[in-house]
Amino acid sequence: MLVGTWNLENLMLPHSGDGAPGTEAEYEAKVEALASVITALDPALLGVQEVSQEETLSDLVKAIGGEWHIALSRHADRRGIRVGFLSRSPLRIRRDTHAFADKLRPVQGDDGTEPDAHDKETSRGFLAVETDTGDGVLQVAVAHLKSKLLSYPGTRGRSRFQPHDEAERARFGAYALYRRAAEATTLRALGDFLLEGAGTERDVIVLGDMNDVVNAATTQILLGPPGSELDKPRAFLKSDLGDPFRLWDIAPRIPEERRFSRVSFGRAELIDHVLVSHRLARRIVEAGTGLPEHRDDALVLPSVDEDPTKRVGTPGSDHAPVWVRV
Repeated sequence: MLVGTWNLENLMLPHSGDGAPGTEAEYEAKVEALASVITALDPALLGVQEVSQEETLSDLVKAIGGEWHIALSRHADRRGIRVGFLSRSPLRIRRDTHAFADKLRPVQGDDGTEPDAHDKETSRGFLAVETDTGDGVLQVAVAHLKSKLLSYPGTRGRSRFQPHDEAERARFGAYALYRRAAEATTLRALGDFLLEGAGTERDVIVLGDMNDVVNAATTQILLGPPGSELDKPRAFLKSDLGDPFRLWDIAPRIPEERRFSRVSFGRAELIDHVLVSHRLARRIVEAGTGLPEHRDDALVLPSVDEDPTKRVGTPGSDHAPVWVRV
């Protein structure tokens, strides 16, 4: 079976918010472009990010065709986007939360002196589901962590994407890092909830847009005990007391020339991740980005910069799907 994650980049109804298509034709073109990729990918389950209204996800599965089951988090961010799932088999929701992990205090999100409600919760909800497969129960959590893209308070409730000065840029870079670290810690706690210390016997996957690369400190938080590297086969094949608690990033199994899911300022980065429990890690057949049928072709993605409005109304997504076959 193939399981993956894909940031759909502003799947929103026309005129419904920042980043939404400006016309019905643009919306329909986007849905069709996304549907064509998912049809070719043919996943058993796909975690998705940047979905707004439930109607958009319904339109997407209609365009794909066949029987699909969907789940969407109740917790959207300030722009109205959230995470969800498409699945060939029925889904049962285990947890849908935007509360920080126990003992984490509010994070500083801006230059204000007192935390507001937003500083006490994740940017978007984390959604965990389970589904029955031919080999037992599969549990999967999807997330979309705080972006490295910095925005600054503007006028009339609109954000700026350019700072007033370099001191402001540095402060807001720190605020974004605080939040992403807190969200990674919260996602790791959700992974612990699904694993229950039994990762050698349970099929658990944590996936999504983590908004940072494999070796980033925030991404490393998700792994759990040290030693969770698939590119060190001797360590992986040797049993360890940490195995029941670890999550293994599939990144080393992706061919190096395709080991990226987004291009930012001309730099190819793998910021979308799939992490699997030990039982699944031992059964990985292949992993990749983009479409399996094009694995020998160059992966081409648009390069994005600090102004996300440039791609409004553009079909498809600025991210590539990331997937694993087990």
